[in-house]
Amino acid sequence: MESLHRDDEKRTLRRFLRRQRQALSEHEQRLAAQRLCHQLKALPEIRRAKRISLYLPVNGEIDPTPLIEWLRKRRVEVYLPVLRPFSANVLWFVAYHRDTPMVRNRFNIWEPDMRFSAQRQNRLPAWALDTLIVPLVGYDANANRMGMGGGFYDRSLAFMHRPGPSPNLIGVAHACQQVASLPVEPWDVPLTAVVSDQGCVRRTR
Repeated sequence: MESLHRDDEKRTLRRFLRRQRQALSEHEQRLAAQRLCHQLKALPEIRRAKRISLYLPVNGEIDPTPLIEWLRKRRVEVYLPVLRPFSANVLWFVAYHRDTPMVRNRFNIWEPDMRFSAQRQNRLPAWALDTLIVPLVGYDANANRMGMGGGFYDRSLAFMHRPGPSPNLIGVAHACQQVASLPVEPWDVPLTAVVSDQGCVRRTR
C-alpha cells in the first residue's frame, strides 16, 4: 500500500511540474534556453567531451539545441536518443548531422529515421559517449532526477550501476522544476549534476 501511495504522489508531482514548465511563454522559453546553454558551456564535463548526446525538446522541456552549433565548431560529435525498435523502453544513441533524415516517433518527438539509425556505423553504445544531456520533469538540490516515468534512460544506462566505462550524466531543466527533495529508487541512475537556466547543482557523493 505504501508503494501505491508513493506512486500516486509521484504522478501528482509530475503533473504539477509539467504544468509549471508548460506555463512558460515562448519568450521565457527562449531566454531560458540561452541561459541554460551559457551555463552548460562552462561545465568541464561539456568542455572536455568529444561525443555528446542531447535531446530535442517537447512539451515545455528546456531546449538544449542552441548548444549544437557551438559543439560542432569544437568538432564534437552530437548524438540523439532514438527509441530502439522491438525493445521495451530502451534507447539507441544515433549520430545527428545537418543532413540526418528525421521522423517523428510515437511520442511526437523528432528523431533520426529507422533506416539511418539501424546502420551500426551511425550509432554508439551509451558507454562510449563522454556526456549525456538528459531531460527531466523534476530535480532536487542533490541532483536527484524525476523523469517522465517510462524508465527509458534508467534501462538504457543500467550498466552504470556496475564497474566499467560510463558517461557523465547532466540533467537539464527550468529552475521552476526544482523541488525540496525527491525519493531515490534502487534502479535510478545517478546524475553527475543538474543544470538549469539559473544555476547548477551537483550530486554529493
